Amino acid sequence: MKFSKSWLCEWVNFSNSASELAKRITMAGLEVDNIYSISRRFTGVKIGYILQCYTHPNTEKLKITQVNVGTGELLNIVCSASNCRAGIKIPVAIVGSVLPCNVKIRQIKVCGQISNGMLCSFSDLGININNENENSIIELEEEAQVGTDFYTFLNFHDVIFDLNLTPNRGDCFSIRGIAREIAALTQTKIMEPDFKIVKPNIKDTIPIELQVPEVCPRYFSRIIKNINIKAKTPFWIREKLRRCGMQSTNLVLDINNYVLLEQGQPIQAFDLSKIVGRIIIRNANKNDRFKSADGNDIMLNIDTVVVADEDKILSIAGILGSQSSSVNTHTKSILLESAFFSPDYISGHARHYGILTDASSRFERGVDYNLQLKAIERATQLLIDISGGDVSTVVSIESKCNYPKQKRIKFHRFKLDRILGYHIPDLDVLMILKHLGFLVKKEESDWLVTVPTWRFDITIEQDLVEEIARIYGYDNMPNQFPLLNIEVNNTKKRDQSVIKKIRSFLVSRGYHEAITYSFVKPEQQELFFPDIRPFILPYPISSDMSAMRLGLIQGLLNAVSYNQKRQQPYVRLFEYGRTFIPCKSSENNIQQELMLACVISGTRNLKHWSIPVQEVDFFDLKGDLESILELSNNNKAYKFKAEKHPAFHPGQSAAIFLEEEKVGIIGTIHPKLESELDLYGRTFAFEIRSSTIDTSIIPTFLEISKYPSNRRDISIIVDENITFDSIIRSCFELGGTFLKDAKLFDLYVGNGIKKGKKSLAIALMFQSTVCTLTEQDISKLVKKILIHISKKFGASLRD
Repeated sequence: MKFSKSWLCEWVNFSNSASELAKRITMAGLEVDNIYSISRRFTGVKIGYILQCYTHPNTEKLKITQVNVGTGELLNIVCSASNCRAGIKIPVAIVGSVLPCNVKIRQIKVCGQISNGMLCSFSDLGININNENENSIIELEEEAQVGTDFYTFLNFHDVIFDLNLTPNRGDCFSIRGIAREIAALTQTKIMEPDFKIVKPNIKDTIPIELQVPEVCPRYFSRIIKNINIKAKTPFWIREKLRRCGMQSTNLVLDINNYVLLEQGQPIQAFDLSKIVGRIIIRNANKNDRFKSADGNDIMLNIDTVVVADEDKILSIAGILGSQSSSVNTHTKSILLESAFFSPDYISGHARHYGILTDASSRFERGVDYNLQLKAIERATQLLIDISGGDVSTVVSIESKCNYPKQKRIKFHRFKLDRILGYHIPDLDVLMILKHLGFLVKKEESDWLVTVPTWRFDITIEQDLVEEIARIYGYDNMPNQFPLLNIEVNNTKKRDQSVIKKIRSFLVSRGYHEAITYSFVKPEQQELFFPDIRPFILPYPISSDMSAMRLGLIQGLLNAVSYNQKRQQPYVRLFEYGRTFIPCKSSENNIQQELMLACVISGTRNLKHWSIPVQEVDFFDLKGDLESILELSNNNKAYKFKAEKHPAFHPGQSAAIFLEEEKVGIIGTIHPKLESELDLYGRTFAFEIRSSTIDTSIIPTFLEISKYPSNRRDISIIVDENITFDSIIRSCFELGGTFLKDAKLFDLYVGNGIKKGKKSLAIALMFQSTVCTLTEQDISKLVKKILIHISKKFGASLRD
């Protein structure tokens, strides 16, 4: 939201400088992003009047003018602007003037004719209006006094405040709303500009039928006939719009935008000649299509509310006007609309269609439902004063039972003191609430507070505490901590400690943390979870972000694709976040799980002259996962079992089990999925429930044995479906405390090995902490292990 200090001063009287005001506004919770001047500095520019204008004798592209600038002497000035003509008032840079970029005006000859100055355009004065006419000379109003300094006349000393408003402060999207805040901060009164109500002089009206009062409980309309649509918008209106970041288009739209900025109430204008029959506020019919004023064709859902006549749709209610009813240069009569639309409805539908307009951005935050009549009267007055015309009475339809309920909050004195940790006197509390528009009734030591109709963000006592604190001034309260009873959540603290260790570990291994959206494309997610129906958002940000994610890997793979397309050969990403699994037994039918996921792709190392380029493989990722599980000091409780998954290669994926509970999945991404996501090269991923990794388990420390270790190698033949992990676990069961380690150092399938069998070569490492193991001791242990795995797995020694 942008506003100028000069416009604000028309509403509220304050003595603060721009920087002081910006600081106070920011401290009150309305963050000022920027303060800047409206134009670059220039001097010596006067308001002049063109008495004569004729074609240059030596070229048809130039004109010679006789200009009065109030000095008693007419100036001969050569001009090339197409709109240069006699009888208009313009800014004139006389000889000696200094324009932006230090351009000094001197007397010069132009094609043989002396020119004693320059007739100025916006671009000449360093004013950016983003308009095709910015090089035309500026035409001023008749009221402009010849000889007046132009810089002072238009108050170019003015500054612009650029506010970064939070979504809950819809009441501040207008000069009225900002003035209300400034008045409360400076303890002054709002000086609302007076305007004369236009008396109706025609009886024409259009009936209104309201079919959706829950969405539109208040609707006003008025006919204005015989307007001069080609009348030029007054310079003061155009300048106010420009300073607030809006460009002038035509008189009707300019006035609507002016009222929008001033009052905060959107106004819609329809071409009266294009309206058939009565106005109907209704839901869209099946297969209804809507063509916006900018030419976009939209298929409407049946729950979309539209403003229509008996023949066609005039607008998507509160969001966008249609091409078929828009005002154009041939318009002679209009129907003005001023309505209140439900914030919840507008928010959902504006986002569904991906449409953000000045009107929808205000309606979705909440517009004061008492503003509609005042706004339509203000727009009428401005339009009639400028263009003339005939005015009908205002036709209204209301459903008061569907108005937003005006909230009443019991405000306890002791809660205010307890939350702030500081006592603000009752009189100050009452004055602050009064200046902000709250109605306050004293009830013993407490208050009953009625929230004003423009404050949709105030719902509970704590909101009132915040209002008191921000207006009173946080810097006026001493720094002291309130006394609160705080219960420490040890589980949350433990989870934070776990992920902190995991983050640190993964970063040390070359991973980067990613934070992906919780909303994903449902068609893409179905490739990962074809048998689970996700929770679909009723009003998503976009159609590609309409499903709640069931896993983290999908988002990470999209991030891998993004990086690969930007020539990143070394990609290692991880994410810690929530997934949303449909579960009827959980709150809101959604079970939220905190998960950890990692993906790797590309080269094993960053490119280096001394290291050969190698591609990552499955075991690189598995090694990283096992290292993470080592942090729990309980890694032997985890098992990997081969398991197929739609997202992974059928022969290169495994489920992760903790004891007998499945807690995750790891594998190589399926080639079809790699193609679907535009991944090149092999990509590997795992996802595991983070709550199963408990780094709080205290590790057991053993004394390093001073006795020698002994290695024995065994080579066995087993069925192909028997995992090495299950064999190793059996070895440790039989080896007792003497078996310190067991490693697979060879895997062979082929000649000499029967089909369906495989050969495993295992190195067993034995050691005692109390004595030197003899050959006989070791042989007994090896024999015991071989007998056990022979019985359990059908293993046989390889010749």
